[in-house]
Amino acid sequence: MQPSAPSPAPSPTPSAAPQFDERLTAPRSWWFIAGLLGLSGGLIMFPLGTVPMLGGLIVAAVLAGAAVSSYGSARIRVVAGSLVAGDARIPVSALGAAEALDAEEARAWRTHKADPRAFMLMRSYVARAVRVEVTDPSDPTPYVYLSSREPEALVAALDAVRADAVRADDGTED
Repeated sequence: MQPSAPSPAPSPTPSAAPQFDERLTAPRSWWFIAGLLGLSGGLIMFPLGTVPMLGGLIVAAVLAGAAVSSYGSARIRVVAGSLVAGDARIPVSALGAAEALDAEEARAWRTHKADPRAFMLMRSYVARAVRVEVTDPSDPTPYVYLSSREPEALVAALDAVRADAVRADDGTED
């Protein structure tokens, strides 16, 4: 008998790979402003000499860069049957219909249509968004509002995960 060929390494399950992954990074103009703030820190320290000027430049630039980076590091993912938005992790089974919002409708849901109980991950520099109903009766949150540059892709990922869960519950496969 010949030894059997080694089997290939198992591929990761589809539910473990992110179906959607978006990072809401700050616009370039914000980084430019952070650089100007660093320059301002250096100019403030200029009368004290070269070393304090360089220290002021570096400290102000690092602080401004850290502020822009932390605000612009919001991440939205659909992975392992959950919607992960910032620090929130919501199982897709607790979510209802997802709706991609154009710029005008997104503005309305941020302002006069907004519910104070809603979970909102908003970024002012992203015009479009997704609104997802929360169907969990024990959760007082009526919906999740997420700024997104690719709202249609996020809605499609949520629908695909929901459809996979329904197929798994029915015991059917493609």
